[in-house]
Amino acid sequence: MRLSSSLKLRHLEVFVEVARKMSVTQAAEALGMTQPAVTRALRELEAVCGKPLVEKHGRGIRLSSYGELFRDHAGRSLALARDGVALLQGLGEAEGPQVSIGALPTVAADLVPDTLAQLHAGRAPGRFVVMSGGNQYLIDQLRRGSLDVVVGRLPAPETMAGVEFDPLYRERVAVVVAAGHPLAGAAHLPSAVFEDYPVLMPSEGSIIRPLVERMFLEQGLSLPRFPVETVSSSFGRRFVLAHQAVWIISHGVVRPDLQAGTMTALPVNTDSTLGPVGLCTRREHRLSAAAQRFCAALRSHCAALGLR
Repeated sequence: MRLSSSLKLRHLEVFVEVARKMSVTQAAEALGMTQPAVTRALRELEAVCGKPLVEKHGRGIRLSSYGELFRDHAGRSLALARDGVALLQGLGEAEGPQVSIGALPTVAADLVPDTLAQLHAGRAPGRFVVMSGGNQYLIDQLRRGSLDVVVGRLPAPETMAGVEFDPLYRERVAVVVAAGHPLAGAAHLPSAVFEDYPVLMPSEGSIIRPLVERMFLEQGLSLPRFPVETVSSSFGRRFVLAHQAVWIISHGVVRPDLQAGTMTALPVNTDSTLGPVGLCTRREHRLSAAAQRFCAALRSHCAALGLR
């Protein structure tokens, strides 16, 4: 059987979206197709592959063992096709193809915007789009080809299929309060510190949440009874500055606030939360010249700040 006459890009788009949503209905909505059309495309793809890719699971569906094997290949093939189209579309534009950057909160506060500002000041050509969000969401977008590079903490190993990580520096979690907080400047913390004040914690599922929980266990601290879970930097900053809250978050998120003196770090040993921050890219993806300039400028900026 000739693949060229049997396998179409539409088949891969449908399969990747169904695999991401685990729902024919939601995949159809995302793709702007009808449910019967999505189901038909899946059946056609299964006929090409000669194996069932999706199976019933309770009231919903899940990927079969064959579907799990095929998912990564389908996603990478679709992403490569999109890369090629985007490259050719950008060749006729003086400013070059668009560069899509995923920025986790730890770098969205200063490193990524400062790097883009430096590129702009140097008149380097390029069109940039910056997307923020959780690590899993951004890595999914990277794998699908919607992003060229993701900047942030090293993701969990199980999410790294088809993704390469280039480390930039290492950072730890910080425990901070507003400069005028009653605990600001304290040499030692009271045992009930996380009960007397509101506490902002990394959300469940975030990269640093397990590190924070381990830090509490190692130091014999009780987890806050009524935490506010968030990875939103804008919400966290407002809450800390206005409501005497304690904020447990990646140091990079509050680095500008600590440098400006609007926040101060509490005397909590966070050495066990130290972890790498870097660039995630797809293995088969060849970065455009503009994307390469961004990555090089980001490395230089980190070095200039003494981050390592």
